[in-house]
Amino acid sequence: MPDLSDDELLAELGVEVEQAKERRYTAREERIIAGFEDIVRFFEEHGHAPRHGEDRDIFERLYAVRLDRLRTLDECRDVLIGMDEHGLLRTEEGSPPAHTDEISDDDLLNELGIEPTQDDDIRVLRHVQSAEERRSAEDVANREKCVDFAKFKPLFEKVQQELDSGARETRSFELKAEIRPGAFFIVSGQIAYVADMGDVFTNDQGRSDARLRVIFDNGTQSTMLMRSLQRALNKDDAGRRITEPEAGPLFAGEAEDGDQASGIVYVLRSKSDHPAVAEHRQLIHKIGVTNMAVEKRIAGANLQTTFLMANVEIMAEYRLFNISRSKLENLIHRVFGDAQLDIEVPDRFGRMVKPREWFLVPLSVIDEAIERIKDGTISNYRFDRETLSLVAD
Repeated sequence: MPDLSDDELLAELGVEVEQAKERRYTAREERIIAGFEDIVRFFEEHGHAPRHGEDRDIFERLYAVRLDRLRTLDECRDVLIGMDEHGLLRTEEGSPPAHTDEISDDDLLNELGIEPTQDDDIRVLRHVQSAEERRSAEDVANREKCVDFAKFKPLFEKVQQELDSGARETRSFELKAEIRPGAFFIVSGQIAYVADMGDVFTNDQGRSDARLRVIFDNGTQSTMLMRSLQRALNKDDAGRRITEPEAGPLFAGEAEDGDQASGIVYVLRSKSDHPAVAEHRQLIHKIGVTNMAVEKRIAGANLQTTFLMANVEIMAEYRLFNISRSKLENLIHRVFGDAQLDIEVPDRFGRMVKPREWFLVPLSVIDEAIERIKDGTISNYRFDRETLSLVAD
């Protein structure tokens, strides 16, 4: 007798098999679930349920108020009981009553600069996106309070003044390359500032990505991925990039009162054992611009194709003030463009990558180019590959 499946055996016994029906949730139930998922995520990250208290983070206090409501409303408990694997909806016997009147969602959101809705029904979980809405917002919604916002606030005020005066403009977002430290964008109706960018890496899809620190003008921040910000800008019909103002003097060697630090031009020499590098090691240099300490920028160089998958040596640093880092970097690469090193190296997955920013240029010539950038005469010169020197154009 052939083997029968479970369903066939039940049929032989005259037992009807009832197909389980997938439950469909209302829009309000979706929001209840989405709000609870935020609390579960907090518990898994911190090891405890969100707590009340003035010393607690603003979002933890918001989650604590939300959890109190979920615990006390039978409707919410009925929806969530099967999802509460951590027992967050249980209250210990003898525990004090929930402090739902300690601070309201609206009070908390006012501190964040978010406008409350007009619906005052306590049974409605306001300010909670549905699962679909939250997926589309991705990392942009995963923000926290920016504890050092005071140092960024003047930047936002200045950008707004420059937008009002016409010194800056808003334009459509087009390229991922526009996402870099120091850049401003408008996303989800707020001005966003890319304060920092970590090391570039290759994601599981074989695409370059990097972790950003993005500050928003409402005093929050997010450590999102570069591609997450790119997707958010592309999905947002009102998403825009904010242009740089017209630059004044391009380069300053010394800071003066009121100068805003912009970054560092760094020159590196590779310790790679690649034959082409080993043969011309004294001539091959990477020229880049960064807004962080160079030592931090080159951390893990041996794991990054941009550094030829090898450790590097810092040969020179030049500090910048009141300039556009991207414009300066483009200028340097234009001057030495004919001397760009043609080399390919395998990344960690064996894929061949052609790094940029490496040039066959003597260190003394790079130093001369920086000096000519300072005095504004660089546009009159070009790099000659035959003589390995700057010559009058």
